[in-house]
Amino acid sequence: MGRVSPLNGRRTRKDPARHEVTLITRPGCHLCHRARAVVEKVTAELGVPWKELDITRDEALYAEYWEKIPVTLVDGEQHGVWRVDEEKLRAALER
Repeated sequence: MGRVSPLNGRRTRKDPARHEVTLITRPGCHLCHRARAVVEKVTAELGVPWKELDITRDEALYAEYWEKIPVTLVDGEQHGVWRVDEEKLRAALER
């Protein structure tokens, strides 16, 4: 959730820029193209850094995610597979 402000007793939200989104993809993946568009939009609006990793360039990623891509990670934790829900991603980043 957030911290309680000592000034007014209200909950404050975590700074979205403290988060990081990772999108795990592979070349030629139409779902990856759609996921990238959502990640780019939400992260740009919130000022959150993001990176994209290609499973064909990393054996460990390939072994773990080859049948799940695209995979979205928020702060290193799996957030979603196959599709990126814009509102769900936004809510995770605004916490």
